[in-house]
Amino acid sequence: MPRRTGDAARILVVDDEPRLVRLVRANLERLGYRVSAAASGKQAIEAVEAEDPDLVVLDIMMPAMDGYEATRRIREFSQVPIVMLTAKNEQSDKLKGFDVGADDYLTKPFSPEELVARIRAVLKRSQAQPEPKTRPTFAAGDLVIDFARRRVTARGEEVRLSPTEYRLLSALANNADRVMVHEELLQQVWGPEYRDETEYLWVYIRYLRQKLEADPAHPRLIVSEPGVGYMLRRPEPAAPPLPPAPMED
Repeated sequence: MPRRTGDAARILVVDDEPRLVRLVRANLERLGYRVSAAASGKQAIEAVEAEDPDLVVLDIMMPAMDGYEATRRIREFSQVPIVMLTAKNEQSDKLKGFDVGADDYLTKPFSPEELVARIRAVLKRSQAQPEPKTRPTFAAGDLVIDFARRRVTARGEEVRLSPTEYRLLSALANNADRVMVHEELLQQVWGPEYRDETEYLWVYIRYLRQKLEADPAHPRLIVSEPGVGYMLRRPEPAAPPLPPAPMED
């Protein structure tokens, strides 16, 4: 079922601090969102299963089961967008959040306006359907993208991509053999609010290389232009073999 992007979207807020939950709920309900709450990672998993929310706002630092583990468990059965909240601001913490399946990351303290802007951007992104510019399929070496069926294969095997991974790959494929600068990719895939969030690109380019490249440490498809951006490169077709030399009498 497609996710709603309007203000009637259902938001699940997960935090063990009642005051923060009340604050977030009040600001979201004021804008027309429907809000439910959970106070632990276990409750969050149960609520996602039972309520099928449109987005989850999830605190990382919770007792018993933290937000990382809760996200990992949710990702076993759901692709619901997840915005993580944390008091930490280390890049390693952000990367860990993305590794387990978070869609965005907001550091405490944050303003209600900033949270609402992130929620709207993630909901909009989760609903976006990248369209091919010219044709229903794209091929680069042993990588094939079937845009009509949103199906990706590499070396003859189907590859499962997250929605964000698919949007990023589609953007690169629609601009194949051209370097896309960091800001351009971030705006196309995540939105204009994210044009400076280069760590998002680092993480998801790494994910794509791990899934698509024969040797992720030495990529041949998704190549980087250091300090500039990334390009999906179509390999040159192999030259036909030379005819055998005529035998001498």
